[in-house]
Amino acid sequence: MSKAAFAALMNEVAETVGTRTVDAQLGDYLNDAMPPDGEAFTRIERACHAAIEAGWMCKHEAGGIRYGRVLRPDAVQGFSVDVVHMNEVRGPRHKHPKGEIDMVMPIDAAARFDGHGRGWCAYPAHSEHYPTVTGGAALVLYLLPDGEIEFT
Repeated sequence: MSKAAFAALMNEVAETVGTRTVDAQLGDYLNDAMPPDGEAFTRIERACHAAIEAGWMCKHEAGGIRYGRVLRPDAVQGFSVDVVHMNEVRGPRHKHPKGEIDMVMPIDAAARFDGHGRGWCAYPAHSEHYPTVTGGAALVLYLLPDGEIEFT
C-alpha cells in the first residue's frame, strides 16, 4: 500500500464526511455510512496493517504508543491523518480545536478506545481527553480538521 493509495482511501472518508459538523453525531453517521463490517472500513484497516508492516506508518514510539502523522491536511481535503497503535495505555491529554474523527480498529477483540469498540467515533471542537485503550491492543486512525491538535 503506497501513501498515494492510502490518501485515496482517506479522501473517500473525507468525501463521506463532507461539510458535516465534527461532533458525536458524526461518529454515528460514519458508522452507518462506512460500517465497521463494511468493505470501506475493512480496506482502510488492511491498508493500515500493511503500511505498519512496510514501516511507513506508526514509525515513532513514546510512552508505549506507536504513532505517526501519515498525511497532511493538503492531501485529504483539509484533514490530517494520524494512526496510533496502543495497548492498554493512556496517552497524553490533548484538546481538539476543531474536533477529531476516530476510526477504532481493535487488534484484540475486547480492545476499546475511550470505551468505543470497532467503528467510528468523533469529538466536537474544543473537547479534551486522555486517549485510552483498554482490553488489549488497537489501532486508532484519527482525522483532524486542518491538522489541529493541542497537547495540554
